[in-house]
Amino acid sequence: MFDIAIIGAGMAGLICAQQLYQAGYRVVVLEKSRGVGGRVATRRIQGTPVDHGVPFLLAKGKLSQQLIQTLCDRGILHLWGDNQDESEYPSPRYIAPNGITAVAKYLAQGLDIWFSCRVHAIAPTPEQTWHITYHTPDETHNELTAAAVVMAIPAPQALTVLEPLDQRVFSSNLIESLQAVKFDPCLSVMAGYANPQQPPLKSYSIKCSPDDNLAWIGLDSSKRSDATSPIYVLHSTAKFAQHYLDAPDLQEAGQQLLAHAAQLLVPWLKSPDWFQVHRWRYAFPRTPAHQDCLVTTEPLPLVCCGDWCGNNLIESAMKSGFAAALNINQQLRQLSLPDHVITHQP
Repeated sequence: MFDIAIIGAGMAGLICAQQLYQAGYRVVVLEKSRGVGGRVATRRIQGTPVDHGVPFLLAKGKLSQQLIQTLCDRGILHLWGDNQDESEYPSPRYIAPNGITAVAKYLAQGLDIWFSCRVHAIAPTPEQTWHITYHTPDETHNELTAAAVVMAIPAPQALTVLEPLDQRVFSSNLIESLQAVKFDPCLSVMAGYANPQQPPLKSYSIKCSPDDNLAWIGLDSSKRSDATSPIYVLHSTAKFAQHYLDAPDLQEAGQQLLAHAAQLLVPWLKSPDWFQVHRWRYAFPRTPAHQDCLVTTEPLPLVCCGDWCGNNLIESAMKSGFAAALNINQQLRQLSLPDHVITHQP
């Protein structure tokens, strides 16, 4: 039995969990993957971290400014840039030399996070608690109960859990608000080249718009002081990714994007020594929610939150996580929430 079960260990879920945990609630976080962060994601390839989701942080609001300052003070984040890209990126960009997931790992400290747990269903009980069933990779059926639930996952994923419930359980407003949220997808290609090449970019990264296929390309290895060979990360447009939403094999898509980048920049980009492709089905909210979070009190406390509660990914996720914690606290014991993101010693 927990006070609060938080589904999803992305930025919104971690912020919400830290607020409630620091206030004194017994909190558990259920995460379907093997790590924290959501799109604040790093993959380790041949011993090298590669950021294949959010490539850097921008201080676009009060909350992200506070977080960036805290992480810079602790040496987790550093400025990224070569002073040649101010026209495309007038605001300072902050990167994590050990991989952008370091941001989420910092926020996850002290939390009780259960990995590889995919929530299958939730239901109210006669004892006025939420009964949550979830599956682990071996398809084991597991259960827990909590007084309140926070769904810090993309709106379409929240719907797969909530829609099967009897429609009398929730007000139609909650379901309709979730249904109104739409996303654009993205494919990320990570490509490594064994022999150092002269970087073909005018800076560490370029926005490729307007282009039907390629949205962004960055020299990811420039973030690592010990990098011995170049690693590039390419982000597709939503239009290109749409064709591969359900493709079982993304190798062809990766080859197409690399070939297109070679046409735009230099020919050798199409022939990496290795490459991997990741599909982000819910990369960018095309029609975000108009509230910081979606709340229902009937039949029991439940809040939905995420970066889709706004159009500024990191700032929106943080703002939504804070709002979710505030709403859950108001429905439960009304404890004193901290007025900061997180407190840790350096």
